[in-house]
Amino acid sequence: MTRSDPLSILLIEDDDVAAESVRRSLDKAGLTVPLLWAQDGLHALEILRGEHASQAAPRPRVILLDLNMPRMNGFEFLQALRTDPRLHDEVVFVLTTSDDESDRTRAYHENIAGYMVKSAVGPQFSKLVALLQSYQCAIKLP
Repeated sequence: MTRSDPLSILLIEDDDVAAESVRRSLDKAGLTVPLLWAQDGLHALEILRGEHASQAAPRPRVILLDLNMPRMNGFEFLQALRTDPRLHDEVVFVLTTSDDESDRTRAYHENIAGYMVKSAVGPQFSKLVALLQSYQCAIKLP
């Protein structure tokens, strides 16, 4: 990835505290990427489809997705995303509190790039930040 094509992140998270923790962790690590926050799957789909009046998520981008949200949960979002011809190839990492094997299996069946349990990503989401830094340097996205 070149400096002219910075990675952007769409965080889909209904918990204000968790969303702010992710934002602060990225800032603290010096990972200067555009971060957009959607409170649920419906809000995120509006943004991704260009239907939101004031928010847009530029490409290349990575989606960080919580599973347990109101209105449209993470699994419903993944199903809508994967059936939309314009969005089916989006890179999605699940970032959730669920450590349930059935949730992991179900999420991977929707072609996610990775599954992270919030309690396991370290203090202030340090492992998440390290992953995103490595990903930004090593991966070319459409």
